[in-house]
Amino acid sequence: MKTKQINLFQIPEVLLSMLRCLIIFILIAVTSVPLSAQVKETPVPRIVEKDGRHALLVDGKPFLMLGGQAHNSSGWTGMMPQVWQAIEAMYANTLEVPIYWEQIEARPGKFDFSLVDMLLQQGREHNVHLVFLWFATWKNGSNHYMPEWMKLDAKKYPNITGKNGQPVDSPSPHTKAAMEADAKAFTEVMRYLKKEDPQHTVLMVQVENEAGAWASVRDYSPEAQKLFEGQVPAELLKPEILKALNKTVIAKGTWTEVFGKDADEYFQAWSVAKYIGYVAAAGKAVNPLPLYVNAALRDPITNPSANTYESGGPTDNVIPIWKAAAPSIDLLAPDIYLPESEKALKVIELYDRTDNTLFVPEIGSGEKFTRYFYPVLAHGGIGFSPFGIDDNGQGETKAETETRLASVAQDYATAGPMMRELAQWSFEGKIKAVVEHEDHRVQTIDLGAWEATVTFGTSRRNAEEAEKRPFGKAMIVQLGENEFLMTGTLCHFTFKPLGANAVKSWQYLKVEEGYYENGTFKLLRIRNGDETDWGGPRIGAVPVVLRIMLFVR
Repeated sequence: MKTKQINLFQIPEVLLSMLRCLIIFILIAVTSVPLSAQVKETPVPRIVEKDGRHALLVDGKPFLMLGGQAHNSSGWTGMMPQVWQAIEAMYANTLEVPIYWEQIEARPGKFDFSLVDMLLQQGREHNVHLVFLWFATWKNGSNHYMPEWMKLDAKKYPNITGKNGQPVDSPSPHTKAAMEADAKAFTEVMRYLKKEDPQHTVLMVQVENEAGAWASVRDYSPEAQKLFEGQVPAELLKPEILKALNKTVIAKGTWTEVFGKDADEYFQAWSVAKYIGYVAAAGKAVNPLPLYVNAALRDPITNPSANTYESGGPTDNVIPIWKAAAPSIDLLAPDIYLPESEKALKVIELYDRTDNTLFVPEIGSGEKFTRYFYPVLAHGGIGFSPFGIDDNGQGETKAETETRLASVAQDYATAGPMMRELAQWSFEGKIKAVVEHEDHRVQTIDLGAWEATVTFGTSRRNAEEAEKRPFGKAMIVQLGENEFLMTGTLCHFTFKPLGANAVKSWQYLKVEEGYYENGTFKLLRIRNGDETDWGGPRIGAVPVVLRIMLFVR
């Protein structure tokens, strides 16, 4: 039976007109629906805790941010091509990028989200998540990202007064008008994200940037001095907080009476934290994305005077104060630029707390700093992000970008295909790691029934080459009592049994080299002979993934 063909020219004109109207109506209805309403909403990213360890859940599963942070002035349309070139070169899955109060609210109460729209669109096009950095009242201790209309009204929005009456280039945390203006703008940003980003391209938001003050431990203005000479707030006098600060438990008292020589710094920390906590709470009330505050660090070993670093931010010695003052902040995060391994590893340890999720939103570039990626995972970290990944407008070629970012790129390229597994293992406490120290000493890792010994370098002539090559590092995931997943660079593993098996002989049952794909380990080859003799497997300058099974004879 033949199908009868319809000739449109035979349809009466009135029916054609009705058909045209129907088509136009459907097109208008579809295109008039906001983009956010056409996209399926995903679960809000959130941080969870279990047995003192933490995970960032994205789409309901642990997620590891393989991040990179753009330069301060790179969150603009004309600068973004090089940012994306860097993200691609380093195999990152998350971009940390600033958004600017001075651009978003250039006129009081008039909000412009065009740059936010651009970042959301480009993040989705590149299939990369975003972390927004809210550059507002504080950026590196100053107020340089406040809108012009605030900068021009110094009386209403004052800076800090130094101890000797000198002006300090840092905003006063005691200015209610500034705090409320910041909170209002931040709330509008968070509300806009809730409406325009239902798929949660943005995973987290940093509130301010390295808040605190340089050149003055605190504000000594008449208004601040009056508060300082008053009573310490009751929230800070809880016994558990005072004990955490190594202070005598006391029911009441002035800042000096309660905190003695630390009174100035603790007063500043409380004041800055209360201000930022107010801003964070206002934004979180409309959009419950995870929020964090980053810290410009002090030396974690020597306990230096507060006038030698940025006072008031969440440095390791005032974390309990920040936790009490700003409960809407999900975590306090260290920016690591300390070059010495002892200090950097101590910072990672100090910010890995049962009440604080470890996240490194800024770290120096190059292998001297990127070697800490593995220890961050071993401490349950949810993300890692070298700073200044783009060329900052210098006209760098793609090849030059790839060369500059090679050290982190090779680690991210290895970690990326097993990102979800690494996030889960980190959450479960199955990861252990070591990095090569400046003295190049041999290190050991306790694996329960086994001990791994790690030496660094490309050959047994380590002493000869140590000063000429990059630092090595090693990471071991404990999959079972006798089964391990291992990776690293410039490292050599050997093993020995512990406990009742210490006197027994042992052997490699199997050493597999491979990679992860869709959650499954894929075998590339079985290592044996020269690749496992001389004590155990060796990894060169490029990381590989090894699955090792041991047994006692």
